[in-house]
Amino acid sequence: MRLWRWRIHPRSQAFNFYMQRMISIAVVLLILFLVDLYVFQAVKTAAEYLAPSAQKAIYLMYWTIFAITAGTFALMSATRGTPPNAFQTYLVSTLFIIFASKLVVVLFLMLDDLVRVGKFALNGVFAEAPFDPSRNRFLNQMGLLVATIPLTAFIYGMVKGAYDYRVKRITLHFPNLPQAFDGYKLLQISDLHTGSFNSKAPLQEAVRLINKQEADLVFFTGDLVNNMAVELDEHLDTLKGIKAKTGIYSVLGNHDYGDYVRWPSPEAKRQNLENLIAGHGKMGWQLLLNEHRLIEKDGERIAVLGVENWGNRAGFPKYGRLDKAYPGTEQAPFKVLLSHDPSHWDGVVNKEFQHIDLTLSGHTHGMQFGVNIPGLKWSPAQYVYAQWAGLYRTGRQYLYVNTGLGFLGYPGRVGFLPEITVFELKKADN
Repeated sequence: MRLWRWRIHPRSQAFNFYMQRMISIAVVLLILFLVDLYVFQAVKTAAEYLAPSAQKAIYLMYWTIFAITAGTFALMSATRGTPPNAFQTYLVSTLFIIFASKLVVVLFLMLDDLVRVGKFALNGVFAEAPFDPSRNRFLNQMGLLVATIPLTAFIYGMVKGAYDYRVKRITLHFPNLPQAFDGYKLLQISDLHTGSFNSKAPLQEAVRLINKQEADLVFFTGDLVNNMAVELDEHLDTLKGIKAKTGIYSVLGNHDYGDYVRWPSPEAKRQNLENLIAGHGKMGWQLLLNEHRLIEKDGERIAVLGVENWGNRAGFPKYGRLDKAYPGTEQAPFKVLLSHDPSHWDGVVNKEFQHIDLTLSGHTHGMQFGVNIPGLKWSPAQYVYAQWAGLYRTGRQYLYVNTGLGFLGYPGRVGFLPEITVFELKKADN
């Protein structure tokens, strides 16, 4: 008996993939259109008392923005895997901000619709009063007004927040800290994403602030580039100017491996990583690839460990090998770990390596958006990561999540501003 084996031709696979992508793009475009059509009801209601020429101008501008949004989304989807240039980044971010603001209007329109449905139901019970199907002009205007709040905040974040560098100072007490390191100063920066900078000036200012702190050790906790090593070239001399009394140590972040780019060959991807690793050396940074260094002062030692990226969420690589970096540090009474992704802390560090005193991470950026005022700290990042910004403690172990110095995607920051963190280590009483 002959067995038939069905084989899918490679061309059929490519066709199916192409059709799936086209369907996905069409669905998103339909959603964008329906949201804009819904919000347009508020625009028409708010403009109903304006002159006809003014109404036409507003309507034309409204649908022109939709057309630009739809065209930009389709183009970016078709060229996915190609790093965007500065113009594309700012265009996409502006269009996203406008769309996000429209979602605020949607909430008010839904409230208006609920009120209208309620009135219609009451009209069916009490037929004395005529039913008025018109929209509530106040709710529509209020929705448009409230939508200007996130619109203004996000635009301000691009104009000002992206480069509004802040120096944060934290004092940490440890009973096991060697006496020679009492008052020792550590400085952490993270998530530079050099490919997002359009000029040298912002990072030059950041380096000036870093050097002003006169730190004993400087740590960089990953994501030096967005995707490609060449992004570093323009800023290499600037970052080479960072100074530390004892040394500068760094680790890789998830973006440093080039995993989000279509490379012409595996060799090209490997060469990109090798070039980036060489860039750390050219800047005088000691890149720790699942290894450690012992720092000595006045005959006493502490250990600095650094691992490759290790993420506890789906889609993020687990290159980090703390089991390789840790051996040889057992006799050091105090240990600092550099690990890009803070989920490594709950995933491995405080389960299997309780003798690591301080872990320094980045990665989250604080989502580059949120509320960060005394008594209130909120960001969408908290729904993704248990530890996402600031200082955390479990038992005797500390984790600090730096919200980053650069930016990615949205070229701005709201609430969680670019950060330089300075830690002063103090010897605590037992």
